[in-house]
Amino acid sequence: MRDLLLQGIEEFNSGSFFEAHDMWEELWVETRGEERLFYQGLIQTAVGLYHFENANYRGAFSQFGKALAKLQRFCPSCKGVDTEQLVQDLERWVRSVSCRNAGDTGVALIQAPEIRLSSREGESK
Repeated sequence: MRDLLLQGIEEFNSGSFFEAHDMWEELWVETRGEERLFYQGLIQTAVGLYHFENANYRGAFSQFGKALAKLQRFCPSCKGVDTEQLVQDLERWVRSVSCRNAGDTGVALIQAPEIRLSSREGESK
């Protein structure tokens, strides 16, 4: 299962948001309990960026709001992911793109948040 998480992160960080969503959806389906919300937050982040890339701004911002609400519950880290940094970067990016012309998706996506692995000793969840 860890491999799917890492493969999804690799896809996400390379800009392959739909493929990242697919990887994490496999994890989400197999997971029970609170952890399921963590994977759902990652999926919603990827789906939001996919929608943004395809100029579906309403769908994108809806997904970002849902993703942030879930991921904030798993700060500072979960499953080796630096969720605190992801939340901060996503919030900053959303503010940035919502303040300028959304039609410039190429530039915005180049600056999209990346998922980093946590350097913390222990995990919050």
